Amino acid sequence: MTPRSWLFIPGDSDKKLGKADGSTADALILDLEDSVSPENKPVAREKVLAHLSARPKGSRKPLLYVRINPLDDTALADLAAIMPGAPDGIMIPKTTCADDVRVLSLWLDAFEAAHGIDAGTTRILPVATETAAGTLKLMEFADTALPRLIGLTWGAEDLSAALGAGTNLDPATGEWALVYKLARVQVLLAAKAADVAAIDTLYVDFRDEDGLRQSSSRAADEGFAGRIAIHPAQVDPINEAFAPSPQAVQHARRVIAAFDANPGAGTVGLDGKMIDIPHLKQARNVLALHTAILARG
Repeated sequence: MTPRSWLFIPGDSDKKLGKADGSTADALILDLEDSVSPENKPVAREKVLAHLSARPKGSRKPLLYVRINPLDDTALADLAAIMPGAPDGIMIPKTTCADDVRVLSLWLDAFEAAHGIDAGTTRILPVATETAAGTLKLMEFADTALPRLIGLTWGAEDLSAALGAGTNLDPATGEWALVYKLARVQVLLAAKAADVAAIDTLYVDFRDEDGLRQSSSRAADEGFAGRIAIHPAQVDPINEAFAPSPQAVQHARRVIAAFDANPGAGTVGLDGKMIDIPHLKQARNVLALHTAILARG
C-alpha cells in the first residue's frame, strides 16, 4: 500500500529525529534539502545515516524516505552518504522531466549493488512541479518505464519562486491560483496514467485542523492517495481522510454482494439505483485499501 501520510523531518534536528519513531505517519521524509541550511548539510547526512542504520530495512514503521537535493546540486553526495543505511525510498525535488527519475534510478542501481541492498527496492517519489519545465512535461511519466516510481507529488512554493510570482494564491478566494490548480490536476492525471499514486501537497497552516480535514477529504474524493505533512499534528487527520469511512466500506461490501448474487450481470439494482461495472471496480478498490490499512496496523 502506498503511504497516505508523509511527514517531513529535518535531517539535522536531533529533537525531531528523536521523536520520529513515535509518529503515526505511514512514511517519514528525512530531509536534506530545503529545511537544512547549506552549512548543516554534511552533519545532516551523518544524522540521517545514523537514523537509517539503527532501523533495519524491512522492519521499519514508519517507512523511511530521504529527500535529497536536486540532481544538478548535491544529490550524488547525499546518496553516497546515506545509501549505506538502505532507505525505503528517495524523494527527488525540482525535477525537470521523467528522465531525471531514470537517471536517479541508474545511480540507485549502483548504490544498491555496492551496499548489498536488494536490487530495485529503493523507491522514488518525485516532486514533479517545482520547475516550469517539469510541470510542462508531466505526461512523460506515462510514457517512460520507471519501475522504482511509487507516486508523484507536487509543490507550489518552489514553482511560484521559479515563475517569479508574488503569490501562489488567488487573492479573491484564498485558494490556489489558476496555474497551481493546473499543476495539481496534471499531477493527478499523470500519476493515474503512469499507474502510480498521486500525493497531494502540504497544507501550510498546521494549526487549521478543520481546513486540513476538509481539503484532504476533497483530495481523496478526487483520487489522491495521500498527502505531505509538515507538522506531526497533521498526520492523524491525513490518515483518516485518506482511509475509507465505515459507511464507504459497508456500501462497497453491499455493491460486491449485489454483483455476487447476479453472476454475469453487467448492471444490478441497489437501493433503487442501477449500478454497473465501474461501481464494482470502485467497491473492490475501497475494500482493498481498507484491508491494506488494517494489515499495516
